[in-house]
Amino acid sequence: MNLEVLEKARTRVPSIPVLVNLVSQRTKQLNRGERPFLKPLSKFEDKSDIALREIAEGLVMAGVDMQAVEEHDEKRTRWSRHV
Repeated sequence: MNLEVLEKARTRVPSIPVLVNLVSQRTKQLNRGERPFLKPLSKFEDKSDIALREIAEGLVMAGVDMQAVEEHDEKRTRWSRHV
């Protein structure tokens, strides 16, 4: 996995759980035979790497309210500090 691509994808989808789910869902689609939105770097490139590059390039987007996810993460973090 290319760390540069991972960081670029994290700028597009800042929530790690959402990013993991998005990569997982897109990888499943590619494994079922859906065509990638960009050309693979080689015929041996892993499907999860293709999915991550698609997210990093903005070709695949999360269908969630990222503001709500960030607020939820912030509340959970604040709550855990007081325990």
